[in-house]
Amino acid sequence: MHIDLTGKRALITGASSGLGAAMAQAFAAAGARVALNHLAAREQAGTLVETIVGCGGEAFAVDSDVSDAAAVQAMFNRIDGAWGGLDILVNNAGIEGARAPAWDGDPAEWMRVIEVNLKGAYLCARQALRRMTAQRSGVILNISSVHERIAWSGYSAYAASKAGLSMLSQTLAQEAAPFAVRVLCIAPGAIRTPINEHVWTDPQQRADLLDKIPLRRIGEPQDIAGIAVVLASDVASYMTATSVFVDGGMTAYPDFAHGG
Repeated sequence: MHIDLTGKRALITGASSGLGAAMAQAFAAAGARVALNHLAAREQAGTLVETIVGCGGEAFAVDSDVSDAAAVQAMFNRIDGAWGGLDILVNNAGIEGARAPAWDGDPAEWMRVIEVNLKGAYLCARQALRRMTAQRSGVILNISSVHERIAWSGYSAYAASKAGLSMLSQTLAQEAAPFAVRVLCIAPGAIRTPINEHVWTDPQQRADLLDKIPLRRIGEPQDIAGIAVVLASDVASYMTATSVFVDGGMTAYPDFAHGG
């Protein structure tokens, strides 16, 4: 099966590294034009744009804080100026925040996680849906996490933001369905990216992590990028309002494999 996104206009937030960078390259390889959102990562984003263009693709980078409504408006205005609209939005920008029990955490830091992960996704989806509902086509992919379902001690803001993102996605999907616009979540498990390098490079932490994954391997960014391309394509045209877990089986709770 050949997936062709030729001519599709895609915006990927948090695209300067990790999952975002992998998805940007995968969408470009499938023929999409790609706008790479980043926040103060000009060099990394610029290098990625050069890579995509060097492979025959079309891309540009835009520096914008997704939690700022005015900045998001300006970013979409730039996309309108370049392409006249948008077909695919991937809400990938996100932060974990500092680990702390809820009673010890800094409320301002807690809220910053919510603002980036949940409010940022809403602000970008809001702009995208205005365009997509008018043209009666489009796909929004929100990058959630297994922690939309699995509690994560010390990271209450992150888990809450991802659970909220799941329900936001379902609600937006319900609202947008009459306009032939689809909204989905991709919920990754443990993926080998810079954000969790301290875990997969430490032998003890890596072993503990692998015990949580039935497939006994850490995922690669390409595992997420490939699914994202499929879900954004017409291959998945009957899918909306759900989360697709790409987690090596982590949500199967492998500790129960030998009984309760």
